[in-house]
Parts: sequence; structure tokens; C-alpha cells
Amino acid sequence: MEEKYLQYTPQDFKSDQEVRWCPGCGDHAILSAVQKGLPEVSKALKYNLERYVFVSGIGCSSRFPYYVDTYGFHGIHGRASAIATGVKVANPTLSVWQITGDGDALAIGGNHFIHAVRRNIDTNILLFNNQIYGLTKGQYSPTSPLGKITKTSPFGTVEHPFRPGELVIGAQGKFFARSLDIDVKLTSELMVEAAKHDGTSVVEILQNCVIFNDGAYDYITDREHREDRVIVLRHGEKMVFGKNRDKGLVLSGLSLKVVTIGQGGFTMDDILVHDAYNSNPGVHMMLANMEFPDYPVALGVIRNVKDSTYDDNVRDQVLEVMKDAKIKSVDDLLNSGETWEV
Repeated sequence: MEEKYLQYTPQDFKSDQEVRWCPGCGDHAILSAVQKGLPEVSKALKYNLERYVFVSGIGCSSRFPYYVDTYGFHGIHGRASAIATGVKVANPTLSVWQITGDGDALAIGGNHFIHAVRRNIDTNILLFNNQIYGLTKGQYSPTSPLGKITKTSPFGTVEHPFRPGELVIGAQGKFFARSLDIDVKLTSELMVEAAKHDGTSVVEILQNCVIFNDGAYDYITDREHREDRVIVLRHGEKMVFGKNRDKGLVLSGLSLKVVTIGQGGFTMDDILVHDAYNSNPGVHMMLANMEFPDYPVALGVIRNVKDSTYDDNVRDQVLEVMKDAKIKSVDDLLNSGETWEV
């Protein structure tokens, strides 16, 4: 009989709950990508449905656990990382997915987020970045661009925004990827790569909020310009982009530079090859920080580096200590030290 993990379809991961996001919200496409990606994760890693747990905090995206037919935990604001990492350390066999937004993860939950990344606990974080607080009706968030006019910044924000990729890599993150909400195929593909990575995987998904920040990413999502304004990175391949596949990235001193292949003496041989596995974060940081119009926005797996994980280190330490410990059980503990008969 064929194993269960080979038989799953997206339908197996759809719950019977009514999806209550606004019509046209980018979250719908992300949900579709996740439900399409989970059967592929199951096949790649031989996971049955019972191994999946989805954890969220508070925000529009945090309704996610209701909509996937897996175990789920809808937590409180900013605490999804704390809950997800606790779930994983307590039961390392589970495949733990944290669903969070830019407000939930990077404002009130910022401290939990960066330490989860630093500890390299084997969880998968899908970070929905719509650059706004949508659920609470349109306040600026930690990723809102400088000068952004919102209900809480009527004259424009005066704060420099976080760049999630820079934050993750700066916190010693080992896996960072980026996708667009409308690119269901790429998001599903990145989910599989995130699941395969042993350690904290962060996938930033640039997501449109149709009510409070509509069109925030139009400059890279409209079909007319998308190919000239984004680059999809794949390990081992040349960093080439553009409608005519005639633009590429080269190193110029200590910076990246966009060149046109065939002009200025640049040939395909000059174009950089993407090395997602390079432990040196230098080029990865530059790729994660690329912004239009000076650069294309980088999508795909930007960084994917192997290192020891917190949960494995906890397991190994417990086993090592147990080898020479005099106390082997609760009974040993209760009868250790000074005892009295009364």
C-alpha cells in the first residue's frame, strides 16, 4: 500500500472553516500556495499530515491556522515565535510553521523573532509583509517606508523601516527567502526548500493589503515591468534577469552592480553565480537589501547555510548529561539528598 505522505493533495490541507479575509487580499494566494506546497513537503520529507503544526500570533495573517487542516495554535500578539519554538523543542518530530505579519513579528514580537532566528530552532516562519497594520485599520508598521502616510503618520513616517532580510541575516540567520503573494508557484517552491532546511527558515512574502495599503508592490508585480524589476535567484545559476534576459549582477568593488550583457564590455562570463550555501553573509546581505529602482528586488532562496540547531543541541546535551547522571528518574530525584521518615 502506498504511504500516506505520497497521496496528499491540496484538498487534504483545506479546513471546513469559512475564509474571512477581504476579497482580493494577498493572503488568499498565500493560503493557496501553502495548501499546494504541503503535499510536496510531505513527499520530499515523508511527513504525514499529523506532523504539521501551524502557529500564529495576532493580525490578519494569524487567522491562518483555522484554514489549514492540521494542528494549530492561534496565540497572542507578538508571541508566535515563543510558542512555535516551544512546540518544536518539546516535540522535535513535528513540522512547525509560524505564520506572522510585519507588525506581529517585527514590532511587539521583534525580540522573540530575532532570538528564534539566532538560536536556529528548526521552525519555518512565513512572514507576510504588507507594510501596514491591516487588522487594526491602517497604522504604519516597522516595514512601512520612510515618509509613508497612514492613519498614525498623517504627515509621513519619520522612521527608517526594517528590512526583514537584513534583520534575519544580521541575527545570524541561516535561511532567508522571498516571494510575492501573487506568485503561488514560487511560494510553494520556497516552502519545500524551507522545510528541507534544518534550522530556522524565514520566507518573506510581499503581500498586498487591498484596503489599507493597496498597490504597495505594484512597481514589481505588474506584468509589464515585473521581469525587469525582480530577479529570481537559484543556487548555482547566473544572476540574470530582464524581459530579454540581458541584464545581470556583477561585483564592482565591494558592491553589486547591474549591467547589460553585451554592453560596456560585459559578457555572460562576468555575471555572478548565486551561491546560497556560502557561509559568508556578505553577498547574501547585499542581495536581500536590493531595492528598486537601483536594483531588481531579489526573490527566491537568498541564503541557505547549514549549521547546528538549538533543538538538536538540547537533545544532545540531555543525552550526554544523562550518561553519567546519578538521577535517572523522578523517583531517584525525590529520594535524593536528605530524606526523613515521618
